[in-house]
Amino acid sequence: MKVFQTICRQLQSSKRFFVEAAPCVVFSTSSYLRGRKKRVNPYEQVDQEKYSDLVRSVLSFRDHARTPQTLFEEDALLYGPVSKSKAPKQEEEAGVPQNWFPLFNPEKSIKPNPTRDPPVPLKIPLQRNSIPSVTRVLQQTMTSEQTFYLEKWRQRMILELGEDGFAEYTSNMFLQGKQFHGALESILSPQGNLKERDESLLESGYVQSVQHVLKDISGVRALESAVKHETLQYVGLLDCVADYQGKLCVIDWKTSEKPKPFIRNTFDNPLQVVAYVGALNHDTNYSFQVQCGLIVVAYKNGSPAHPHFMDAELCSQYWAKWLLRLEEYTKKEKSQNIQKLD
Repeated sequence: MKVFQTICRQLQSSKRFFVEAAPCVVFSTSSYLRGRKKRVNPYEQVDQEKYSDLVRSVLSFRDHARTPQTLFEEDALLYGPVSKSKAPKQEEEAGVPQNWFPLFNPEKSIKPNPTRDPPVPLKIPLQRNSIPSVTRVLQQTMTSEQTFYLEKWRQRMILELGEDGFAEYTSNMFLQGKQFHGALESILSPQGNLKERDESLLESGYVQSVQHVLKDISGVRALESAVKHETLQYVGLLDCVADYQGKLCVIDWKTSEKPKPFIRNTFDNPLQVVAYVGALNHDTNYSFQVQCGLIVVAYKNGSPAHPHFMDAELCSQYWAKWLLRLEEYTKKEKSQNIQKLD
């Protein structure tokens, strides 16, 4: 190589010859480089005509600043036009009752009145009439999710027990609940004596389950007593009105085979309680009003019941939800009546 360069310099210095310097070329003896095939560009196999509009659109953005309009146009080209379907209504809009009615009655006191309050707990019988009950309103306005899981549970039980077995199961559950409420009525009534009626009820798992709750209950004012809301037009049969840890409450006794440690596990039970609270507060048969609620979930195996206390603020929150369910029920009834007339 040095000899070759020396000859080139000598020839260049000569007057008869002129040699132009050529770029340095590197020769490789590698067999790998000589035998390597030319790499194929995958983009050359793309259908250029099919995607020409896309390529032209993307390249057109190189020299122009992007604006919201150009971004929307690019998105439309890449992903198609934007759907023009209406957005669903916000839950907040559907969460406000159209016809508001107060939960508490300012004309009533929560303190006992010795001259008006009876010495024994009230027990007003429920009058069967065309006015819907709290239970009926809640059953007829269950959400689709509640209906789905209830039906799923029913089908699973029928699959395990059969039609006759499931009917017997539900009948036994109803009977046990009725006996449990009867036992508590006897325990809390100053005139009743459970031992004289049926000593076996004292050994009931449900009764054993609520023993620690019963120790905090005093001043019973109503037992298995009906309430009616004249303005909102609904009725109900509450389990108990008494003081729980010094707070006057509407108490609702519930039975369950599964633990329900949180109030959210009780589904529509809080709505049922506040419906009774609102009706009692505006029922002339009751000289007092209630501002709190209590849901007591008792267990068949005798494990300690879960008491769920509802203060005035929580009751107010559930009261708004109850009013919505009541409005929904009224609308459904009107719609069904119109269809019958047609």
